Amino acid sequence: MRFGILGALRHELIDLGALDEPRLQRLKRTPSSALGSCRYKLQPGDAERIAETFGSEDVEAFVYIGGNDSADTSLQVAAATRGVNVIGVPKTIDNDLAGTDHSPGYGSAARFVAQVTRETAEDTRAMRATDPIRLIEVMGRNAGWLPGAAWLARKHDADAPHLVYVPERPRSIEDIVADVQRVYRSEGWCVIVLCENQPTPDGRVIGAVGEPRWVDAFGHAYFESPAQWLAQRLQSKLGVRVRFDKPGTIQRMATAYVSSTDRAEAELVGRQAVRLAAAGTSEVMVALERDSGPTYRVRTGTAPLATVANEQRRLPDEFVNTDGKGLSQSFVEYATPLIGEPLPEFVRL
Repeated sequence: MRFGILGALRHELIDLGALDEPRLQRLKRTPSSALGSCRYKLQPGDAERIAETFGSEDVEAFVYIGGNDSADTSLQVAAATRGVNVIGVPKTIDNDLAGTDHSPGYGSAARFVAQVTRETAEDTRAMRATDPIRLIEVMGRNAGWLPGAAWLARKHDADAPHLVYVPERPRSIEDIVADVQRVYRSEGWCVIVLCENQPTPDGRVIGAVGEPRWVDAFGHAYFESPAQWLAQRLQSKLGVRVRFDKPGTIQRMATAYVSSTDRAEAELVGRQAVRLAAAGTSEVMVALERDSGPTYRVRTGTAPLATVANEQRRLPDEFVNTDGKGLSQSFVEYATPLIGEPLPEFVRL
């Protein structure tokens, strides 16, 4: 299907059976979605139209890649079709899917965030005479998995990022300013990471005034940059230059930062989805289940689509430091295997 479920609605279907092995191997290393993607919420009558298309094409299985909104789409397709096996394949850099230990896409985006944060720390350390404070705004919507990955940049307790804020721990503007001021006075520089929808205790996104600048088809609101707003407030309060970086969608397409673990697990869940569909399984999402023990190992399982659709899994309490300004060792142990090889080591004179 071209552009996700829109391909089924528009009857824009292509045959991938002729792809040779070299092109398939290159496809694994092609950023974004080669078939195209969408953010479309099914409207009344859409599922029935899709069922008609499936009937005319003798479709036996529907394998749909995506997050919790895609799981909802898959459920609706399953309810409208007969004799079609419906399987969900997890994919989200936000890592907020229920029913799975983690989601393909997260490991690579987490590696990007961790490495870029480490690089930003070196740059800020070097430029602290003129640009001593830097904010990095990370994607993740309303869950802290991705901004939390910045904590993996730290090798020692004194390393940056000095402060990481996640949506699960709202913090007031006054407290954030005090946190940054404390670090700056102690170290002479400060690197802060926060989520794109970082809230204050009253539930408002930092810097949000009035209505969101965009609301998508699934009701997800997008606001102006909290990092930009905070940079202005901090600069005014501290009297030094404050810069902010917002990688935006680069976080989900930078192939130079791909995690080898993530790439392998993406293929693993895709292959398992095909096996399940061929075996007659339906209305489940492939899940990754982590074995207990010191060595990282995963196996595939399944989760009912009904328990995944429209649900958001947020950071558990034990993954966030009690002060709400960083992540715990439990989170580090959880996330480190997902980003693949160790991050590059840098030299300090």
